[in-house]
Amino acid sequence: MEQVTEGTWESLPVALSPGVLQALRELRFSHMTPVQCATIPLFMTNKDVAAEAVTGSGKTLAFVIPIIEILLRREEKLKKAQIGALIITPTRELAIQIDEVISHFVKYYPQFSQCLLIGGKNPMEDVERFKERGGNILVATPGRLEDMFRRKSEGLDLAKSVKSLDILVLDEADRLLDMGFEASLNAILDFLPKQRRTGLFSATQTQEVENLVRAGLRNPVRISVKEKGMAASNTQKTPTRLQNYYMICKADEKFNQLVYFLRQHKPEKHLVFFSTCACVEYYGKALESLIKNVKIMCIHGKMKHKRNRIFTEFRKLPSGILVCTDVMARGIDIPEVNWVLQYDPPSNASAFVHRCGRTARIGHLGSALVFLLPMEEAYISFLAINQKCPMQELKPQRNVVDVLPKLKSLSLADRAVYEKGMKAFVSCVQAYAKHECNLIFRIKG
Repeated sequence: MEQVTEGTWESLPVALSPGVLQALRELRFSHMTPVQCATIPLFMTNKDVAAEAVTGSGKTLAFVIPIIEILLRREEKLKKAQIGALIITPTRELAIQIDEVISHFVKYYPQFSQCLLIGGKNPMEDVERFKERGGNILVATPGRLEDMFRRKSEGLDLAKSVKSLDILVLDEADRLLDMGFEASLNAILDFLPKQRRTGLFSATQTQEVENLVRAGLRNPVRISVKEKGMAASNTQKTPTRLQNYYMICKADEKFNQLVYFLRQHKPEKHLVFFSTCACVEYYGKALESLIKNVKIMCIHGKMKHKRNRIFTEFRKLPSGILVCTDVMARGIDIPEVNWVLQYDPPSNASAFVHRCGRTARIGHLGSALVFLLPMEEAYISFLAINQKCPMQELKPQRNVVDVLPKLKSLSLADRAVYEKGMKAFVSCVQAYAKHECNLIFRIKG
């Protein structure tokens, strides 16, 4: 296993190009994180890399910088339609984020074109955009990328374009497999040249990820970056700068406590996680009515065309509330998130860790709070053992305003809201039942 230490960018064994260093200065990244320190030299010396690091550890720059440097060192200049680097990532929000990071570097190297292929857009527009502008650095979600490979009849020969591929990156690899993209990934890999550098980045190591490593990487160097000062066998999986809290309250107090908390923290920026899309729709609408003078937005996986706009807009806000499902739980870097609130605890322990990881990123402070029912108290010790996740109790506030009557009247006044409420109630019950069964199974197992 590689020994990693933090250092300056100038201390790398392979010197970075002036434009790359200038972009890093503009982004105010003066020092490398451990995963960057370990990965960048290996990538730049023709090694395949399989890297596991906690969420918020700086994995994106660990592959973006080598991509730029490798393409700059090519003997033959890339033509417009030739793809030199391909980054595959599970969600469109994460793809947008990576594409944005790349743009900070590409502006110093206008000879490179970049292209973003994600769902929520007209595929024919993507075809025409690639034909017009090209895409030396391509960021894509698996479904849309697989679709683009099938559009040769429309004048897009992506299979030909990837013959020049130098580097492939699979970001959030465990999530790619969790979301059922294995078939798409296999189909895409069949189009790619075997002689390439491949990087696989993941926050957690699973057997499925290990299978992907064996299938897609050639003698990879394995990197496992742990939190500083923690033994590998006892590593907590949340950032050390994260303050993790739980609150135990009765079912009829839970929403009141959430509303009270958000009213007391209006100037801050929050992510509020619910278990289902219906819950997000219903409770998002309710919070809009109950919390004034705060920007409240909703995002979930069933949104088609609005997701990209909402995500981009919320990232720019100095404060506000984003009500969301686990579509926002992995790899997303939203600046200055103060609190991650989990109204519904996830059934999967690793999902809990990834949700929390939306705050306290890359050296910043942050806090997370999960609301639990009395019967869910075992969840605390379960997380402490299973995920090495220390938590502190936050007591429910007494004498908070009861907003449930107002919530009921709002629902009855709006038939559509009422129907969403019923749908949300059913979906929450179903999610809760799944959570309970999964939790009991994991604790006993």
